[in-house]
Amino acid sequence: MARPGYSATYVLDFEQPIIEIEKQIDHLADGAQADRFANEIRALEETRSSLLSKTYASLSPWQTVRVARHPHRPQTSDYIQLMCRDFCELHGDRRFGDDPAIITGFARIGSMKVMLIGHQKGKTVAEKVACHFGCAHPEGYRKALLKMKLAEKFGLPIVTLVDTPGAYPGVGSEQRGQAQAIAENLFEMSRLRTPVVSVVIGEGGSGGALGIAVGDRVGMLEHAWYSVISPEGCAAILWKEANETTNNRAAEALALTARRNLENGLIDDVIPEPPGGAHRDPRGAADRVQAWILDRIRELQRINPETLVRQRYEKFRAMGALSRKIG
Repeated sequence: MARPGYSATYVLDFEQPIIEIEKQIDHLADGAQADRFANEIRALEETRSSLLSKTYASLSPWQTVRVARHPHRPQTSDYIQLMCRDFCELHGDRRFGDDPAIITGFARIGSMKVMLIGHQKGKTVAEKVACHFGCAHPEGYRKALLKMKLAEKFGLPIVTLVDTPGAYPGVGSEQRGQAQAIAENLFEMSRLRTPVVSVVIGEGGSGGALGIAVGDRVGMLEHAWYSVISPEGCAAILWKEANETTNNRAAEALALTARRNLENGLIDDVIPEPPGGAHRDPRGAADRVQAWILDRIRELQRINPETLVRQRYEKFRAMGALSRKIG
């Protein structure tokens, strides 16, 4: 009896006790005399649920990063399948080519027609290589902006799903204007005359994430992370090496968890995940993300475009502002 998210080849160390209980449950449930062990199975399931809740309620920032990178964690393509109807993918930036690290297209979420844009990491080795492990090139950000402008033209809300360790850092990307592409996205998204809602569904790394996350409302899944740099990158700069100790210290200092981002005013909401994380229940995670998106779009559609643009500008302009009393 396989469980969502269970992987014999990938187990987070802090999940090991939970996995062992699940193996015991599976062993008893798969037997020919499973009915005889109904009470034992029920007791083990209660223990598992309790341990799962306790474990995920006390994750360290570095453990949160590792959960966000779980290979079974749902990606943009999964959310499209689970919560969208009539998805019509759109390709290309009309300048260089199509970047599979960013998916764009028309979709229907619930009763609402939207433009959906999201990072895609890939699942198989071939897909991961093709998608650059979710690290978009400049043509990906130009594709995203082109489709946002199309959504604005037709008065469609824009939904973005953020899941990237960062923008692609290669020489080719820099030669084709990576920094400029992201900067233009920040500028143009800030003045789109249509609602923009963004959800950090996994990793939210640096400008690569922010390039599609200038939203009127920004939410984060409970076990996602969002930061100016990855813990490993920060550790390598500050301590000259990235290891378990320095990664832990960096993750704590970066305040990258959903709760800390909410406390610091960088996001608007934390979206709870199913017990044990989205990788254990993709359907449950998608239902929660969908409900949040629909609620926020309904809220934003009541605001006229001029006010929407002004409020979005003021929201991001106020980030990082400090006040101090003198005397």
